[in-house]
Amino acid sequence: MSDVSRSPSSVVEDELRLPRPPGVIRRFWSRHHVLADVLIAFVCLVFSLVPATTIGTDAGGADPVARAWASAVITATVVAACVLLVWRRRWPTAVFVASLVAATAYLLSPVAVGGPLLLVTSYTLAVYRSTRACVVGLIIGLTTLTTVAIGLSATGTISVAVAANAVVGEAILALIGALIGVNVGNRKRYLEAIIARSRQLLVERDQQAQLAAVAERARIAREMHDVVSHSLTVIVALADGATATEDRDRARAASGQAAATARAALHEMRAMLGVLRDETAAPDAPLTPVDDDTVPDAVAAARRAGFPVSLHIRGDASAAPRPVRLAVARIVQEGLTNAMRHSPYASTIDVTITATPAQITVDVVNDGALAAAEPDAAIAGYGLRGLRERIDHVGGVLQAGPEGDGRWRVHATLPMTDAREDS
Repeated sequence: MSDVSRSPSSVVEDELRLPRPPGVIRRFWSRHHVLADVLIAFVCLVFSLVPATTIGTDAGGADPVARAWASAVITATVVAACVLLVWRRRWPTAVFVASLVAATAYLLSPVAVGGPLLLVTSYTLAVYRSTRACVVGLIIGLTTLTTVAIGLSATGTISVAVAANAVVGEAILALIGALIGVNVGNRKRYLEAIIARSRQLLVERDQQAQLAAVAERARIAREMHDVVSHSLTVIVALADGATATEDRDRARAASGQAAATARAALHEMRAMLGVLRDETAAPDAPLTPVDDDTVPDAVAAARRAGFPVSLHIRGDASAAPRPVRLAVARIVQEGLTNAMRHSPYASTIDVTITATPAQITVDVVNDGALAAAEPDAAIAGYGLRGLRERIDHVGGVLQAGPEGDGRWRVHATLPMTDAREDS
């Protein structure tokens, strides 16, 4: 019962094994980090000033004037370092240097005293800068502190025991703060890297979705052009023939053929739109069925429109993959459409399909081309442009252009295997 009543979001979190969100206290301090830094500075000030104020009342036999001067210097240094703690997240290096100066000032005391400043600032340096910066800072800082302590003890300003205790105490606090800071800082930077990577993946996903949508729109437009352009060209030719003839029987037959062509185009459009609505279809699935050989249908439609089309098939192209067979059908369809549209007085339109074990060659040649354009201009048309994209998709090569004497040729070479399967 408990598993059934759980919300979908909790189930997803369990599957992803996401960490638990921070508690109320951690969320409060993360939203009020300035208040947290002020409290930390205040606590450090209290624990650092207490040793400084006890120097003046020390009964160790030291000169009272020297103790007063030491107490004043330590107090001023500690107060300045604690005030800087309020901006420790912004200036971690400066705060660490200030705490190191305060630790050096503690050496002026005739007794071993110290405070938690190096503990806090070494932690801050590791979290808000880097582990390398923290290690370098500790090496330089502790080396400097040790050198000053040795110098003061050599001159007799402080005893060797006081110098050793002060250096060891500050080193232990600094190392503890550094170890904790390195752990917290590495986790913080790791989470920031994960979040940054997640945001980058979201941006890339949106970009891929946009590119896929653009490619899908281009693919749909190409299919729509192939279906509509060829059918409408045949219908227009049949309608012109029915209008031009005075024989009612021939006009009636032409009108019937135009209606049959329109119905076939409508059926093909519905089949294509059905695939578009099918959510289970693959993204790169062909939008029209290719089980049936549409090449004879395209040739028959052009013949019904009154164009002298001859079809020659050499070899067996049925072993080719579906995308290749669909490309062959579209090449023939587009070649016949261009011939009917731009060569209305053509005397011959030859369609030749040659299949070998390695490749399929398609040739659509017609005469009677009117004002033959340059090859680049022809390929710039929507039909041939879409045809070139389709052939490039299966790894083929398309050539289209005039051959002289008013002849126009569409020549395509396609591999017998789909290029996408080879890759």
